[in-house]
This record gives sequence, structure tokens and C-alpha cells, in this order.
Amino acid sequence: MFHSRSPRLGWLAGGIALGLALVAWAGCKSESGSGGGASGQVIRIVSSLPRTGSAQTQTDTIVNGIKMALEEVNYQVGDFKIEYLDLDDATAAAGQWAPEAESANADRAVQDRDVMVYIGTYNSGAAKISMPILNRAGLLMISPANTGAGLTKPGQGEPDEPERYRPTGKITYCRVVPADDLQGPLSADWAKDMGFKRVYILDDREVYGRGLATLFAERCQEIELDVVGQESIDAKAQEFRSLMTTIKGVNPDLVYFGGTTQSKGGQIAKDLVAAGLDCKLMVPDGCMEEAFIESAGADNLNERCYVTFGGLPPEELTGPGKDFVDRYRAKYDDKMPEAYAIYGYECGKVALEAIRKAGKKDRAAIVQACLAIKDFEAGALGKWSFDANGDTSLTTLSGNIVRDGKFQFVKILGE
Repeated sequence: MFHSRSPRLGWLAGGIALGLALVAWAGCKSESGSGGGASGQVIRIVSSLPRTGSAQTQTDTIVNGIKMALEEVNYQVGDFKIEYLDLDDATAAAGQWAPEAESANADRAVQDRDVMVYIGTYNSGAAKISMPILNRAGLLMISPANTGAGLTKPGQGEPDEPERYRPTGKITYCRVVPADDLQGPLSADWAKDMGFKRVYILDDREVYGRGLATLFAERCQEIELDVVGQESIDAKAQEFRSLMTTIKGVNPDLVYFGGTTQSKGGQIAKDLVAAGLDCKLMVPDGCMEEAFIESAGADNLNERCYVTFGGLPPEELTGPGKDFVDRYRAKYDDKMPEAYAIYGYECGKVALEAIRKAGKKDRAAIVQACLAIKDFEAGALGKWSFDANGDTSLTTLSGNIVRDGKFQFVKILGE
């Protein structure tokens, strides 16, 4: 096994990945027909999500949700024909999103004069790559899944966040999912409410996972939940048995992992059980996907793994949310959508509303129309608004447990 590679090989691998990303764009077809040169009557919506690797099952349902929103208006808003391009920001080599792929998607979207909306990203780390690129071009970005607080909220991340993502000084990014400044603290509150007293905190060193773990730890201090250890893992490692031996030695009753399925959430669960720890495990919404259960093994999670999520799981939705789930299942062979599908649908509806309100093919006008959305009810999440930072006014988070190989709702957090 190679433990390092030369700068030349690293450059070559990156160049190959970037070339493949550009080829993928060039060969991509829109849902309403083939692409082409700039046209006054065509508006193109692009999504950039990891369509390769273990996140694909989740992103399949996000893309399905986007398509459902566009199909409802027959890919038409006023005089404009809507085209949709489904782009991959992952590579086979990485098995998840890759900076060179996300950067290539953003660059090409900026250069395409018909692209007015960029739906993405799935990973908060990927958003850091594309947000400044799109901001410089004044191109609207709507995320169905980013929860990293520092992307939008001053004082919630690194000292220069979120300003570094807004080089023009203007806001062009928004998201329809609640951020981690809610999820992190409420996760700690839930842990204490369940009677846990000693917690060991892990994170994957990435924007999303490290940020969540930090917020979780800060809340633990506030509510006097004893943190008996905290460290970052190397998500490229194949296993964590020695780490689990260390954790076992301090006898926590809960391990909290700030990370995702792709950054080894499943392996953490497997090694925790294999090491003989009898403590529980808590993970965030980045693990709220079937791939996490498959990776960890259902038996290793049963009745011992708690999962937090920004919103309600599909089975618990009511009103317009339940209507969306019913229509989704009717369209896709009675298959229940994964947790983020509804946010893909909401992004599609928001994009259409912004185009409709702007009334013209103009990036600045569409950004302005989007950020001005208030009391939005045309989607599946009920009534909500964007705030001054482009964040949703929605604050519902749920606590879930893995039981019999499935995620099962436990409670709404913060109530």
C-alpha cells in the first residue's frame, strides 16, 4: 500500500479528475432536451451533488425531488423553458465529493450563460469550494443539505466566515435546511435528557463534522455533561480498533461522532461494538441514510445508535410533506424517499419561484427575488422564509434511533 505520493503524481491525478469532470459536463443532457448555446428563452438549472459513491442512494432521491418540482410546471416558467442538468461532484477515486470536481462544476456553471440557478452542494466542505466562485459571478446557489453553520452565520465558524465565501460582499447563497448551530447544541441537550453523563467526542476533521463536534462539545460544557475525551479521526484509515481501546479505557456511556457515512461513520460503529464497548453512539444527519446502516451493519446499531436530523423523517411528515411523500412513492415504485429528498423538492420549488418573481433571465434579479422569499408555502415544508443570511426560518429537528435495521422517529428536539 502506498502511504504517500509524489507531487507530480498528485498533480497528474488531480488533472485527470478535473478532465473527467469537464467531459462529464460536456456530455450531460438536460431533462427537457439537449443543451446548446445561450438562448433567451432557455433557463438552465444545475445541481452539483455526489452521484458516485455511497452517497448516491441519498442523492438519487434529492435529484428525484428536484425533477418532481420541475415536472409539476412542465419545465416552463412564463416564457422560459427550463432545462435541468444533474452533475456529479464526486469521483470514483475519492468515492465521495472531490474539490476538483466541485470546482469544475462551479466554473462551468458560471461560464454557461443559460445557467441561472445552482442547486448544491450536499457536503458543507464542497460548498466552501463553489460558494466564492458562484458569488463572483452573481449566480444563485441553493443548498438542500449543507448544515455547516459557518457558511452563513457570523461568529459560528472560523474568524473569516462567512465573509470568505462572499468576495463581492453580496449574498448569493441560501439553504432550505436548518443549520448546525441548532443541531449541535440540541444533540447535547438530548443526550443529557436521556441520562448520559460521560461522553467521548469524535470528528472527521471536515467542515461539517468538526463544526458539529465543536458545537456539541461547547453545549456539553454549558449543561455540565462530562466530556471524557475528544479527538479527530483520519477518515482515510481503514479501521479504528486502537482508538476504540483508548475510548474503552475511559468508560464513556456515549460516543458522539461528528461526521458522515462517507467519513467512516459506519466503521466507527462496527469497531465500537467489536472492541466490546457497551456505550451508545450518537451521529448527526450526515449519517441519516440507508448507506450508513448498510456500512455499519444493522445489528451493530440496533437500539444503541441515536441519529439527529434537520427536520422530520419522511414517515413522520404531515400536510404538504406527507403529500410529497405519497406522490414520490406513487412515482418511484412505492419506494420511501430518503431523508433529504424533500429538501431537493423544496430547492426546485424555490428556484422556480425565484425565476417567476424575477420575470427575466438575469442572475442578479433571480438572486434578489430568491432572497426576498417570505412566507413560502408552495413547497412541501409548510410556511417559512429566508432570513438576512439566506437561512431558512425552519427550526424543527428530530431525534431518531436505529431499530430493526431502520431509522425510527423518537421525538422532536428542543420541545
